[in-house]
Amino acid sequence: MPDTMLDSATLTSAVRLASRAPSLHNTQPWRLVADSTGLHLYLDPNRVVSATDRSAREAVISCGVLLDHLRVAMAAAGWATSVDRFPNPNDLDHLATLQFTPMQFVTDGHRRRADAILARRTDRLPMTRYADWEAFELLLRARLESSPVHLDVLAEDQRGEVAEAAALNESLRLYDSAYHAELAWWTTPFATEDGIPQSALVSAAESERVAVSRSFPVTAHSDRRPAVRDDSATLVVLSTDGYSRADALDAGEALSALLLECTLSGLGSCPVSHVTELHASRDIIGTLIDRDACPQLLVRVGIAPTLTDAPPPTPRRAAETFLTFE
Repeated sequence: MPDTMLDSATLTSAVRLASRAPSLHNTQPWRLVADSTGLHLYLDPNRVVSATDRSAREAVISCGVLLDHLRVAMAAAGWATSVDRFPNPNDLDHLATLQFTPMQFVTDGHRRRADAILARRTDRLPMTRYADWEAFELLLRARLESSPVHLDVLAEDQRGEVAEAAALNESLRLYDSAYHAELAWWTTPFATEDGIPQSALVSAAESERVAVSRSFPVTAHSDRRPAVRDDSATLVVLSTDGYSRADALDAGEALSALLLECTLSGLGSCPVSHVTELHASRDIIGTLIDRDACPQLLVRVGIAPTLTDAPPPTPRRAAETFLTFE
């Protein structure tokens, strides 16, 4: 890589950390190639969940989360990242080329943000509303100030309409065999390096207390967090000015920044993507935000009481399986 002394071990370590990025059904739909011109991020079409994500929009969002996570991981290792998005107009699967230059100083903030990548987890259980939300919202908006992605916080009286959008989505997919087959495939009890393990799913009783959630196969968990009767987490919408592949990549980078900010502030978070997968439910979400924009996904943010038996981290592929050096 030009003008650097970056070694492959440092890069591999940063990629390994960045791959903790959340992705649709934990599919990890990315591929990285390092050569003399930089580190190239590609969408891996073979890992796109085609029945659920026909346009690969959510897969590109997932790659956007990885991209921002990678910048955070490299900064903690002492390297600043410059990004050239979609460098090849004839290959839209080539999402970005990254180049790295040495930083003068690594702050505690850089290290804490990288640590947040490991601490973050998707919390599908019911959460409670954060009492000091207004102050935290200002922090989020400051973090996304330079991003082209819009952030909207839904009012409490809009929660019912979001739940209706979620229910409509489930109803429209009730007889979609391909969708349910994919869902079953990626939630197999034998997940070892990708997919959603049973420990990360919820029981039927727990699912009933979270109105805005995808209907995954239920598990035999006991009823955790019984003190939280119904989910009251704040609902945040991330939207863009369009639905291009570039918009999806932007949304993923913004999602990464939001999730890490939640983790740094001690808040639980859960991306909710199914309500924007179909036009009918996505249009409902669009009417709830006070702007002419395209909803990309929701995020539930709230207080997540500590579990006595916290589930293990969800599996990830070894970096060597998707990172190559040329």
